[in-house]
Amino acid sequence: MHKVSYRRHSSTMASAPQQATQNLLARAHSPDSVNRIYSEKIQHRSLILRPTSPPPSTINARAARRKARQDRKEKQKQRPKPLSSREKRSLGLHDIPKDGQKYHIYEPLSQMWLGYARELLGNDLSTGGPSAAAKLASAEFHGAPIQVVRSHCPSRVGIQGVVVRDRKFVFEIITKKRGVKVVPKEGTIFRVEITINDGASDGESGQKKKFACEVLGDQMMLRAADRANKKFKAHFLSNI
Repeated sequence: MHKVSYRRHSSTMASAPQQATQNLLARAHSPDSVNRIYSEKIQHRSLILRPTSPPPSTINARAARRKARQDRKEKQKQRPKPLSSREKRSLGLHDIPKDGQKYHIYEPLSQMWLGYARELLGNDLSTGGPSAAAKLASAEFHGAPIQVVRSHCPSRVGIQGVVVRDRKFVFEIITKKRGVKVVPKEGTIFRVEITINDGASDGESGQKKKFACEVLGDQMMLRAADRANKKFKAHFLSNI
């Protein structure tokens, strides 16, 4: 009797989990399906557990390193974006350093510009007229020897040097003694002199003849690239 009762108790303990599982399956399946599912998919199946698991901190650190490697690879594939105008100004890419603000550094550039101007004007260099003025107005002024002859600000009159930057609203001029001067184009008249290399000279002084032209800054408030494609027409200006 004792052995029988023990066996009954053991079978009862063993069937308790089975009964609980079948009760859960019976909520969604028919009795025949319950027995089939239990015998095919649940009974005698071993539950494989991972023997050891790393702590969450280790998993997070590993994932962070993996993501960092992937980000570096993506950045290497991408081409660097061009700098914006604001970034260029903040980095000072277009600023002339102090040791570079010397007039003699830009004298060869000025001589190169004079050759460019003589080639651009051609025969108009001797005759002048509206044709020469139109060509000079659309010319590139980087390296041009220039002088301020009239301005709304009297202190700017007399500034003379070589144009190192031709910006939309200002000329940056390198002078012989005072470094770089920023002169606004608005309300300013500039004078440009180009030596004529044709052997002609003034009788008394013996100096070579020069072609002189006054440039109105108000009409040149364009970028150099935009000004090259602009057609200038002669018209009356009441503010001169």
